[in-house]
Amino acid sequence: MASRPVVPLHQQARGDGGVVGGGKQQKKNGAGDGKNRKALGDIGNLDRVNGVEIKPNRPITRSFCAQLLANAQAAAAAENNKKLAIPNVAGPKPDGVVVAAKRVAPKPAEKKITAKPKPPEVIEISPEEEIKKDKSVNKKKEGGDAKKKSQTLTSVLTARSKAAAGLTKKPKEQIIDIDAADAGNELASVEYIEDMYKFFKLVENESHPHDYMDSQPEINERMRAMLVDWLIDVHTKFDLSLETLYLTINIVDRFLAVKIVPRRELQLVGVSAMLMASKYEEIWPPEVNDFVCLSDRAYTHEQILVMEKIILGKMEWTLTVPTPFVFLVRFIKASVPDQELENMAHFLSELGMMQYATLMYCPSMIAASAVFAARCTLNKTPIWNETLKLHTGYSQEQLMDCARLLVSFHCTIGNSKLKVVYRKFSDPQRGAVAMLPPAKNLMPESSSGSRV
Repeated sequence: MASRPVVPLHQQARGDGGVVGGGKQQKKNGAGDGKNRKALGDIGNLDRVNGVEIKPNRPITRSFCAQLLANAQAAAAAENNKKLAIPNVAGPKPDGVVVAAKRVAPKPAEKKITAKPKPPEVIEISPEEEIKKDKSVNKKKEGGDAKKKSQTLTSVLTARSKAAAGLTKKPKEQIIDIDAADAGNELASVEYIEDMYKFFKLVENESHPHDYMDSQPEINERMRAMLVDWLIDVHTKFDLSLETLYLTINIVDRFLAVKIVPRRELQLVGVSAMLMASKYEEIWPPEVNDFVCLSDRAYTHEQILVMEKIILGKMEWTLTVPTPFVFLVRFIKASVPDQELENMAHFLSELGMMQYATLMYCPSMIAASAVFAARCTLNKTPIWNETLKLHTGYSQEQLMDCARLLVSFHCTIGNSKLKVVYRKFSDPQRGAVAMLPPAKNLMPESSSGSRV
């Protein structure tokens, strides 16, 4: 397409005549000069077609404008087809992607996308029907398991052999929480009672006296038994606590283990030990003059106080010790006792405390053996259970020797001259447990036919 000739400015006319001296070119362009300029001006203003911006880089003619309009319409049609072919996809895509989407997406796929599945039917089931359904399912499962686990002849014979030999598995015994009833009692110290007894078990041997009788030239086991028998009688007359009695015997044995004592001062040691224990345990302890009177004035006021000072110095003022009574109250509680069992355990424990032979056992074993022997004497079943084993720390086999020793004291107490403990526990207020026959399964062979 030819471009317009450039005409110098001096050859152009300022009027409506157009170009001067233009020849045929001037006449051709000047014939409809105003009309052609108006039409070209209208075409040049078409910078947007159907919203598409057109930036021409050459002069716009009618044919070129038609071509641009056709391209714009084709682009708009392609955009519309792209939206129909790929729904819910935002953002402009290249033409190649749109055409590919048209070819890949078939009509049945569009039906699957638009079709909604039928909502499932909801059936309400009552709780009773659910329980019945669960039971029926469990029965089916049990039936299936029974079919799978059918017993063979070998398994049946093996089970019968184990049952005959006593090797069948028994259900594990439940351990009783003995502190559950005292959860609201602040004096029971439920929060740290277990820690306390673990500590007592660790330190019980530190304050336990060793065998000392061979180191005492003027004292024998019989004299010690007479002293303890008299101290139990004094303890009963003063109506003191059991803590005081057990601490008194502990002080006597610990002092005799480190100090040689003449025979004439043995009762003085016992009186001073009970005075110290009373001051430690009792709210209203007896006075020194009370012990002077009970000893039939065999010792003066000053002698008792001097001996008290000597004993405290030898023991380095250590009075907080775990005696058999400390363990006994805990083990009796673990036995879930009645009053008769509690009285029998205290009776056997005091019998053991009076005899020197029990000094070879630690306090916790003496207490546990007293509970075990009491259960055997009263024919309690089971004799020993998991709860007692847990709290005492001893099995039935470990307690056998000490329990037999306590029962042997029970067998001979009726014929003994030292009968303070026997009279104390023959009282009906204490259940008269001393008059009951000893445990047959723990009696020594030599005294198996005796009765108290």
